[in-house]
Amino acid sequence: MSRSSTMNASRRAFLQRASALSVAGVAAPWALNLAALAEASAATASDYKAIVCVFLYGGNDYANTVVPYDANSYNAYYNLRPKLALARDGLAATLLNPASAPVDSSGALRQYALAPQLSPLLPLFDAGKMGVLLNVGPLIQPTTKQQYLAKSVPLPPKLFSHNDQQSIWQSSAPEGAVSGWGGRIGDLFEAGNGNATFTCVNVSGNAVYLAGRSAVQYQVSSSGPVSFDALQKPLFGSTAASSALQTMLTQPRAHLLEQEYTRVTKRSIDANATLNTALAGAPAINTAFPASNSLGDQLKMVARMISAAGSVGAKRQVFFVSLGGFDTHDGLSTVHPGLLGSVASALSAFYAATVELGVADKVTTFTASDFGRTLTVNTDGSDHGWGSMHCVLGGAVKGRGFYGIPPLVANNGADDVGQGRLLPTTSVDQYAATLGSWLGVSDSALLALLPNLANYNASARRLGFL
Repeated sequence: MSRSSTMNASRRAFLQRASALSVAGVAAPWALNLAALAEASAATASDYKAIVCVFLYGGNDYANTVVPYDANSYNAYYNLRPKLALARDGLAATLLNPASAPVDSSGALRQYALAPQLSPLLPLFDAGKMGVLLNVGPLIQPTTKQQYLAKSVPLPPKLFSHNDQQSIWQSSAPEGAVSGWGGRIGDLFEAGNGNATFTCVNVSGNAVYLAGRSAVQYQVSSSGPVSFDALQKPLFGSTAASSALQTMLTQPRAHLLEQEYTRVTKRSIDANATLNTALAGAPAINTAFPASNSLGDQLKMVARMISAAGSVGAKRQVFFVSLGGFDTHDGLSTVHPGLLGSVASALSAFYAATVELGVADKVTTFTASDFGRTLTVNTDGSDHGWGSMHCVLGGAVKGRGFYGIPPLVANNGADDVGQGRLLPTTSVDQYAATLGSWLGVSDSALLALLPNLANYNASARRLGFL
């Protein structure tokens, strides 16, 4: 064998091994269930549905988001953070009135209110279009505090670390994971979409959440597809030069890595043209989105892409948007309210846009974050925690309700591991399974793409909010 042939064979072997490792590296249970994924890979749909992940980077402070309101819980909350606690009188206007009151582990009824800045979401909750998830976070299996202290059960690795917990939320594996559960859901549906490129769409840059085995996240800016100016406008004033450049960028290559680069470049150029055409012919969106709001800008782009879904043949889509700044070790009282206000106005406008487009019951939006934060204070902020509160909204949501078990408000109480760091009672895998099932993912495929789901009883794997 010639030296050139040997090198080419080595490259092919390297790429094959890398591909295999990228599958096995996420989590062993998922790697061992490829047969189930293959069985589901031809998942098809005749209607349209989408899920939209709103990731709050930095770790959102749960206690000043969904605030304990009943007298006993509020008093405990206030005593643990007197300088940061929101005034109870000011919460009366955002008190949540669910169809049935949540009950904590002691059997006591509990009440909650939204932070005042989240008031734009209150009408959605009252109308049954939004639900609140209590104490959700990464878990390997159901875990009690006694098991946590005894270290008698497996725990998520590298707890309280930003990068790792972001990755575990999005992929079920710590930093370095090569696929996320949103992307793995995309794997199952991309073959049924008219243009597979638009199955997984990221409007905030890049996130492991949308990386799949075959699905590749399509990145788009909040103002639209990122254009290749030299191809959009005559290069040096010459259309011939632009044409020559496109030929040079997209012509087949003999070298394995060069050909892969060419393939990716051509896919980007083609997707840019397809999406620009689809957006130009899509219905106008008249809903007013908040000005100077980066999350609102991202969600408006998601709404525009949803309006164009029919033009590109999309039946199932997974979107990702984000907002940073939630790492509030200090200045929580000044920084956090503004962040929540941005989230509320953006989510409210986005829901209104789905109503305008006639797809409110086809689009489900949910929040996520690195972790919750401590209930105890760190000067004028809070520290890294674990479990947190999140919201899910859309026309298909069984709203005006709470999902999960209300945690006892305490420092080192029955439901936290110290400092008010909540030990989750609802897992990210259950959260994801509920969303995936609504999209049409089969039970066997859910067990394959969510590596910890099998550790839960079948009746507990879905949370019932859809």
